[in-house]
Amino acid sequence: MTITSTAVQKPITAAPDAGEPKQPVLRRLWRGRPEDPRWARPALLGLLLATAVLYLYNLSASGYANSFYSAAVQAGSESWKAFFFGSLDAANAITVDKPPASLWPMALSVKIFGLSSWAILVPEVLMGVGTVAVVYAAVRRRFSPAAGLISGAVLALTPVAALMFRFNNPDAMLALLMAVACYFVIRALEDGRTKWLLWAGAAIGFAFLAKTLQAFLILPPLALVHGVCAPVTVKKRIGQLAAGLAAIVASGGWWVAIVELWPASSRPYIGGSQNNSFLELTFGYNGLGRLNGEETGSVGGGGGGGGTGQWGETGWDRLFSSNIGGQISWLIPAALILLIAGLVATRKAERTSVTRGSFLVWGGALLITMLVFSYMQGIFHEYYTVALAPYIAPLIGMGAVMLWEQREKAWASLTLAGAMTATAGWGYVLLNRSSDYLPWLKWLVLVGGLVAALGLIFASRLGRQLALGVVGLGLVAALAGPTAYTLTTVSEGHSGSIVTAGPSVQGGRGGRPGGGGFPGGGDGMPGQQGGQQNGRQGGGMGQPPTGGNGGTGGFGGGMPGQQNQGQGQGQNQFPGQQNGEGGMPGGGGGGMGGLLSGASVSDEAKSLLTENAGDYTWSAAAIGAQNAASYQLSTGEPVMAIGGFNGTDPSPTLAQFKEYVADGKIHYFISSGSGGGMGGGDSGTSSRITEWVEANFKEVTVGSATFYDLTQEASS
Repeated sequence: MTITSTAVQKPITAAPDAGEPKQPVLRRLWRGRPEDPRWARPALLGLLLATAVLYLYNLSASGYANSFYSAAVQAGSESWKAFFFGSLDAANAITVDKPPASLWPMALSVKIFGLSSWAILVPEVLMGVGTVAVVYAAVRRRFSPAAGLISGAVLALTPVAALMFRFNNPDAMLALLMAVACYFVIRALEDGRTKWLLWAGAAIGFAFLAKTLQAFLILPPLALVHGVCAPVTVKKRIGQLAAGLAAIVASGGWWVAIVELWPASSRPYIGGSQNNSFLELTFGYNGLGRLNGEETGSVGGGGGGGGTGQWGETGWDRLFSSNIGGQISWLIPAALILLIAGLVATRKAERTSVTRGSFLVWGGALLITMLVFSYMQGIFHEYYTVALAPYIAPLIGMGAVMLWEQREKAWASLTLAGAMTATAGWGYVLLNRSSDYLPWLKWLVLVGGLVAALGLIFASRLGRQLALGVVGLGLVAALAGPTAYTLTTVSEGHSGSIVTAGPSVQGGRGGRPGGGGFPGGGDGMPGQQGGQQNGRQGGGMGQPPTGGNGGTGGFGGGMPGQQNQGQGQGQNQFPGQQNGEGGMPGGGGGGMGGLLSGASVSDEAKSLLTENAGDYTWSAAAIGAQNAASYQLSTGEPVMAIGGFNGTDPSPTLAQFKEYVADGKIHYFISSGSGGGMGGGDSGTSSRITEWVEANFKEVTVGSATFYDLTQEASS
């Protein structure tokens, strides 16, 4: 079977002949390529503008979003050394637990515009708009503008994409660069030029500097597709793949080489490592540890067995579970169906078919990433699934348009109807998990989707207007659920280390299985302002429910998934939204303080830390990066994060800390009340420092926070 549609067969790459006058830049920007329909470029610009407006709406409600990264951004805007290494503070005590590439655009923005929520988050929004544009461009070239627009819209309206392209984690840059890499590989399949493989390798290498080895997940399918399908000789294909590998090493390895060769005594400690080594961080905590759960220094330590990791049940259905499904899985069933349909339709095409190659590129990237996410036993958060969005969207656009253009064939119309039915049924299931959330919507999705599926079966017999009506109904039914979740997501703020898109859901399978709890004791740090609970920003202060961002209970009883309890009323809530995601119920084993969500900083504490701050290298030191970040962002002064993110990194040692204090480099120690880190690493370092400070220095109480003045010894 071959494809006869010109929109599928013929790449849209024509350019004016050398003798023809080129279009003016502004006209080409508005009109697009001469061979495109007149509506194509205005529609694309409208899509990009709508995406920007959607993602910019209510952006500042998230404040500093993840304070861990925002503190590093603030530090990088003040110190080029901190900028290069990704240090958490401008005095360069310790780095974040990732390479710094994702921080660089934000740090430059803050350097230009000053520290604010918008300066930090607008670069992430621009990455989201850019990802939509790249996906559109990749699909339009081989298929059609309509296919590109559908793909771009699907990506923009994916709930977890709307979350992470408005947040300051590295995942936004990773998603953009993965889409760029796939685009360049498809370009290489078109004309066989080596430069496209070099650009693809450069994108993947730079993505490594955003989120280390996750950037390499899609290497096997991309290399295999190019090695088989590229329109050049076998020898040249091998050479091109070698050149692409060299580009990866060059674009990602230059920074690694500098860090490893730089004297450790004159650079910040590598956060997340146990031996001050970026290579150890890459292959341990951020590498194999993510797969087998053996992550020294992580939250909770080693992995679990029997299909249950420390971060939830593993298995083929993990991405469809209650706490993850609503983030990303709305269109996964349809994407898989359309992937198979695309490969079946092109099974008789020649080896170099770019149409088939496009399905293999996007489909291979999707399948291998899904496989790893489904079975990895290490740290896994719901928002990681944003990496799937740039792969799902093209499969929907390409497959739907391809089958629509062949709707006169029974297999094509039946397959399209099957994809629509699967989407409607799964959308109903997802919406039913939030029973009080827009209860009418699940019926609209189900009934509308089934009616559209029925119409698609007979689409070739319908008149033009009626057929277009069926298409419109199908698009509405398919996108209504994720669009509602996306609108809910952008209508509220998100902050802290663990964030999710959409409303709360019932029956979450949970995050970390119950156990003895994290080490430590005491009351923990007070929660952030605004009644934040598990990543969502409420509308005002309020006492968090059991577990909260502090509290005496800790995490002893395990961390179930989202529950119908938790945060205060969110700001500008979308109709039907629940009053929050549940916190992490208490149990034995002590509190976690602000290690995941930071601490509120009173005006009195701010005044205390800023007074004479210029006389010290660090105005204060605190256990855990989120606690330190909260005070640093509030005061603008460097605050040392003892033990890095989890408080478990062995930096500084007690001897080093004593030396800093003796040299007058640290003014205050901020007590966490928990006596150490979260477990899984050498939290004894943090504990020993805490014990030494409490035994030797004067305690100062400011509101609900306890400080120790390291310039005044305790009275005997």
